[in-house]
Amino acid sequence: MALENITGRIAWIFPEEDFDVDQIVGVKNIKITDIDELASLAMKDYDPDFARQVRSGDVLVGGVNFGYGHPHYPPLRAMRHLGIRALIAESFSPGFWRGEISMGFPMIACPGILAVARRWDTLTIDWNRCEVAVQNGPTLACLPLSSADRSTLEHGGLTGYLKHRASSARQGETL
Repeated sequence: MALENITGRIAWIFPEEDFDVDQIVGVKNIKITDIDELASLAMKDYDPDFARQVRSGDVLVGGVNFGYGHPHYPPLRAMRHLGIRALIAESFSPGFWRGEISMGFPMIACPGILAVARRWDTLTIDWNRCEVAVQNGPTLACLPLSSADRSTLEHGGLTGYLKHRASSARQGETL
């Protein structure tokens, strides 16, 4: 299985360092489990029209140490429900990174992305070249995924990755 390249519009840019993703839905809403309700609350404090403007396949861009704080899943669940397909940031908080990769959400660290990204521009993540090409802009080198992270994404998350490993072990394959 291979990671498919992702091309999408930049639906939002979070330029703040240490951005806490709970702010996407609001800390008071973090315990909401209904995905439609959660998605309807996403980004209300930033752009009340966000949910109507975002399209399936769009991406998010973030700053340094994106996801700092408590690595809660509801904010990015809401974003995925709205159609967000990937997240590119200058760098990620380790706890956030681990949690979202295990959920199978494509993310890549791309130093310099904030300097060239503009909302609604289109960009392409090329996993094999480990780069992001920004529409009418430069192509930036990204930090390579570890083999475990890449395999986790290729299998749709931690559950798929573990099932693959178990199946391979039963068949006597060397991992």
